[in-house]
Amino acid sequence: MEFPEGTDREALQRQVEEALSADAVLWMTDRKGRRVGVPAQRIAYVEITNSSDRVVGFGTA
Repeated sequence: MEFPEGTDREALQRQVEEALSADAVLWMTDRKGRRVGVPAQRIAYVEITNSSDRVVGFGTA
């Protein structure tokens, strides 16, 4: 998933952590304005890169 320029990585990490701890749905908006919901119990890993690509990877189980 690609996020808009200037996305706060720390805030994104907190959002993921909150969803995981509450076993909730993690809702995100990508750079094209699309809303994506991921059930926290289905997330196997999250990768937030420092590259200029602004890509976050999610693995599901």
